This record gives sequence, C-alpha cells and structure tokens, in this order.
Amino acid sequence: MLLNPDRPFRPRRLPFFYGWVIVGVGTLGVLASIPGQTMGVSVFTDALIDATGLTRLQVANAYLAGTLLSGLTLPFGGARLDRLGARATAALAALALGATLLYLSHVDAIGDALGGGVPAVLALVVGFFCLRFSGQGMLTMVSRTMLGKWFDRRRGLASGISGVFVSFGFGAAPLLFDAWIGRAGWRGAWREMALVVGLGMAALALLLYRDNPERCGLRMDGDPAATPEEEEARARTERAYTRGQALRTLAFWALTFAMATQALVITGITFHIVDLGASAGMDRSAAVAIFLPMSVVSTVVGLAGGALADRLPVRALLVTMMLAQGAAVFACAHLDSLFWLAVAGFGISGGLFNPLGTVAYPRFFGRRHLGSIVGVEMMCLVVASALGPSLLAASREHLGTYLPALYGCLALPALAIVLGLLFRHPRADAPSRDGVA
Repeated sequence: MLLNPDRPFRPRRLPFFYGWVIVGVGTLGVLASIPGQTMGVSVFTDALIDATGLTRLQVANAYLAGTLLSGLTLPFGGARLDRLGARATAALAALALGATLLYLSHVDAIGDALGGGVPAVLALVVGFFCLRFSGQGMLTMVSRTMLGKWFDRRRGLASGISGVFVSFGFGAAPLLFDAWIGRAGWRGAWREMALVVGLGMAALALLLYRDNPERCGLRMDGDPAATPEEEEARARTERAYTRGQALRTLAFWALTFAMATQALVITGITFHIVDLGASAGMDRSAAVAIFLPMSVVSTVVGLAGGALADRLPVRALLVTMMLAQGAAVFACAHLDSLFWLAVAGFGISGGLFNPLGTVAYPRFFGRRHLGSIVGVEMMCLVVASALGPSLLAASREHLGTYLPALYGCLALPALAIVLGLLFRHPRADAPSRDGVA
C-alpha cells in the first residue's frame, strides 16, 4: 500500500516543481548509501583484517558471498518497490543500513564468541549481505528509480545535476571516512554513520520522497496540467514494458552488462586500492588520494553527460564510458607511471555511470514496471561488484600480483562496446501501456 503523497504536505501546493526536491533528496539517498558501497567499505578493509584475524582473501570472499546473496534478492526488492512505493521502501532500507553498521562495529567480537574460524567468516558474510542489500542495493535503487520517474525531457539534466554531487561524494568519501576512522576509530566511525543514515535518512525519506508526479497531481518535467484527452493519449502511447518483456531485449542486456562491468572493475580496484597502491610503491595516503581528483573529473563529466543524455543516443554514452574504463584499468596495471590516466579514465566512466543508468531504463522501458526491471539490473550490478574484489584478491594471493586480473578485465569493456553497437532501440517494438505487445 503506497503512502498518501499529500501528507504531511501537498507537493502541488509548492510554488515550484516538486521534481527538483526529488533531485535533491534522491541525491542524498544515493550519498547515504555510501557506507554500503565498496568505496565506503574499502577504507575499513585493513581494520577488519586486523580485528578479525582473517586473511585478505577470506575477507574478500566473505564480501563476495554477502554481495552475491544480496544481489540475488534484489529482483524481489524491486518488485516490493513497485508495491510499497519509494517512501516506505527507502525508509526501511535506511533503517536496515544503520542497523547493519552497528552490527559490523561488533563483528569481530561476534566472530570470537562463535569460536573464530569458519563461524567468524559467516558472521562477516551476514554483515556484508545486509550492508550490500540495504545500501548498495535498495537505497540506491529506490533513489535512482524515483528520480527517473519525475522527468522525461529533462531526465538527463536532472540526473546530471544529481550526478555532480554523487560523483564528488563518492570520490571524496574514502578520504572523509579515512579521517573519520582516524578521529573515532573504525568502530566509532561505523556507529556514528549508523545514526546519520539510520535515523536521518529514514526521516528524510518519509518526509520528502514521492513515487511519481501523477500521484501528487503533477506532470513530469513540471508541465501544465493535461486535459483528459491528453492524459488518455499519453496513457495509450507511453511505453510500458513488463519485466519479462524487457529481459527479452538485447538493449536491456547490453546496457546492464556495461553497467555491471563498471561495477565489477571499480569495486575490485577500490576494495584493494591501499594494497594496489603499495604494489606500485605508494603509501596509504597517496593511494587513497586518487579518489579526490577522480571525483572532480566525475563531477564535471556527470553534469555534461547528464545534459548530453537528453540529446545523444544511449549507445554514445555507453561506448564512451567503456573506452574510458578500459584506459583506466590499463593505467592501474602501471599506477606508478600512469596515475593520471587512471584518474581521468575512472573519472569519465564514473561520471557517465549515473546519467546512463538513470536515463536509459525509463527511456527504453517506461515507468510502470520500472522497479521490477531495475531490480534485475541492480542484481547484475551487485553480483558483478561481488566478483571484483575476490578476482583481484585471488590474483594477488595465488600469482603474487594484481596484473593478470587487471589485464583480464580489459576484455569486459571491449565486449560491452560490441554489444552496445549491436542492440536495437526498444522503441521500435514498444508494447502498449497494458504490457501487451
């Protein structure tokens, strides 16, 4: 049951289009998910290894297992989003993320109480599952999907504006969290984040999130009220793919594979950035410092990419993102000499990630079943992000270097580019609003 959109206030009574409030609060929702994202976890990795006594590979595999499990449950979460609505779903996700951070701040003691060894790994798997499902999964999915429902012609611009803050926030988060750990310790940092996210973001979601403009008596982009005839015409012509219909298109899988490739690569490198930097002769602060200039590039590219997304074909953004990602992965294999190429490559690919994901799915498949469709996309992203850290950790542990895994990852953007050039725009075969082709 969807919450009443006119309580505690009526968005249509405001003197400006409420969609811009959605841009702001949706952006805060994505930023609040950072403790559940890999760049948020990465600065806690070495502290977890020291506190639990587990090896780097064991922690990476626990992260893999927890992330895989969370990814497999996200299609269910997407379906619940369509039924419960953005407000209730986001509030529940924020509360769950806060509770998970409190749990993880005690995970070493929980593991010791269980006897260490395999039970300690399982305790960490449970924590990572809840962290990834609530943070990287549900809170991100709700916020991004909601934003896409409020705009049509200006969807790219809105996502670009959001992407400015998301890109900078994600890039600056490791530095902020590293300083937070230095001040409060890793346990204290997670506990304080739990209060900010669990209580603060849940309250904001209940107060300000809204599912779509129509339920608030508004129209996408803030357009004037339509006549009954115009509403009927829009209802007949709006694309409304069901989840099953969307999954039968090459466009869905080409787009999702590119997004998942970015998730796999960036999470793998981010999770091990301190050790990867050490392998290139960089100290911890120098390795973590890569995120700040990268966030600056992402911020500029995100704004430009959002504006261009309203004018350019989706495949142009996809191919550009994959070319930049390939250059960045190659640079990470030679980080000591190609540091700035890694910054530029990941900055460009990261800056395009949010506009591409926000614009493409509603443009291709409509809004009616968007939560269910994006739930499958998020499952693929989360599963891919689970593989990245373990892939690099296995290469480091068994081969003594990250290079084989990094060079192997170069095949992924190449394949994504091929798929991106082959798919047909789903508009040509768009089903009617009731989902019947």
